[in-house]
Amino acid sequence: MISYLRGKLTDIDDDSVIIEAYGVGYDVICANPFAFQEFEQKEVKIYTYHYVREDIQSLYGFKKSEDKALFSKLLNVSGIGPKGALAILASVSVPEFVAAVEQEDEKFLTRFPGVGKKTARQMILDLKGKLVAWLPDKENEASLFYEEDGSPSARREAVEEALEAMKALGYSDKELKSLRPALAKEKLDNVDDFVRKGLQLMMKNG
Repeated sequence: MISYLRGKLTDIDDDSVIIEAYGVGYDVICANPFAFQEFEQKEVKIYTYHYVREDIQSLYGFKKSEDKALFSKLLNVSGIGPKGALAILASVSVPEFVAAVEQEDEKFLTRFPGVGKKTARQMILDLKGKLVAWLPDKENEASLFYEEDGSPSARREAVEEALEAMKALGYSDKELKSLRPALAKEKLDNVDDFVRKGLQLMMKNG
């Protein structure tokens, strides 16, 4: 098992990065390859999951060890493969995902590509109570993006509405998928503010 790679990041494309270590170039599939852009042509440490099946061997890479750990746990959920697990990690932070599972928020979980109600329910059954160590608060309560009564917060709903508005402006699903985690970190008040911030981020990255 390859736990992590440390080497020079030589190339970035839409689905993966190339890490050169000891003269060998490793093709590492990532949820958001361009999240590593600041390390291009520099040494980087990337956590890896070595996925092995009879007909395929692939390396999946992550910036943080908890991202790798969640990826591993998602693969144990019936109906979730590497592609689906990566789509989840590309769209949401680990604490936000755990909060949704702990609150049994099927509506939020079914927003991920390929996740229907059955798979969302399976994720809740398999993972609830097993991921609380990754929640941000000391009491391990599922508070991230939720109000005190347990309902989805207005901020998270505003992010989703802002992304829909940007989609109407012509941005692709792929572009918006990479934008969601950045917007989720912003403590803004309304949809218009999130749209303005999203446009700023797209212009900066463009």
